[in-house]
Amino acid sequence: MGEKLATRVAYGRTLAKLGYDHPEIVALDADLACSTMSQTFGDAHPDRFFNMGIAEANMIGVAAGLAAAGKKPYASSFAMFAAGRAFEQIRNSVAYPRLNVKIVGSHGGLSVGEDGATHQCCEDFALMRCLPGMVVCCPCDAYEMEQAVKALVDYEGPAYLRLGRLAVETVTDALPNYSFTLGKGTLLRAGKDVTIIANGMMVQKALKAGEILAAEGIDARIIDMHTVKPIDEEMVLQAARETGAIVVSEEHNIVGGLGEAVAGYLSGVYPVPVIRHGVEDVFGCSGKAEKVLEYFGLSPEGIAAKARQAVEAKRK
Repeated sequence: MGEKLATRVAYGRTLAKLGYDHPEIVALDADLACSTMSQTFGDAHPDRFFNMGIAEANMIGVAAGLAAAGKKPYASSFAMFAAGRAFEQIRNSVAYPRLNVKIVGSHGGLSVGEDGATHQCCEDFALMRCLPGMVVCCPCDAYEMEQAVKALVDYEGPAYLRLGRLAVETVTDALPNYSFTLGKGTLLRAGKDVTIIANGMMVQKALKAGEILAAEGIDARIIDMHTVKPIDEEMVLQAARETGAIVVSEEHNIVGGLGEAVAGYLSGVYPVPVIRHGVEDVFGCSGKAEKVLEYFGLSPEGIAAKARQAVEAKRK
């Protein structure tokens, strides 16, 4: 694993760089630009950056208008506000007319830490997944975030991009022949006994879980599923056929997220044990980010425990 960098930092840097070659890109923020890192774009392109104040619903409406006028708006705030507070405007003003707006939700999941349950958004995948035509993406590290932002500039249509608050190890830049494609997962580790599918910062924890399991003689395949919607059905089906058991790990409620997407797909085409690993349909709590993650079992050991369950389930 390489340099530690928050995906939100990579987002700001990449968008600012792309702004030089794409004059149609505009950025909007709801008074949190220094946290979402959209301020990096604002510093580079002040004439195309708009601080909309603490008014997320209005921000989405303005973004929709800019998209209708031919611009490529990126509208960012904390995930709780971007996906939650502005849901109606995203549904009716962006998704319904299928406008080219990228909604960016920073500080997603429990790793917001001390901000507590009101800000620990573990429902954003579910909210955005249910909208027709909405792409949902959660890269695992800075390098993958850079590739995702580039891909979304060329993608015409509504999309939701989740950013993380914490600095995380970079893992994808060291992969031979790595390429990023929306809707396609990335195989990080081959394995035959069980498959662990993860996204966001849970990818790094899944890799560490793979080491724990290897020491016990369990050969775990690990997949980085950066696109929650559409999921890579081909890769998921292949994993189910070849390993016979799946664990899906995400920094999100087990209801409505990536785990439910994987389970829902496989139930209709190739049923195998699918164990969802995430927040067990409860709200978060305030504390140091890593301590909160450990408290809720979002750790390498937590993933390894679920993998053991999955292996045992397929033997029955």
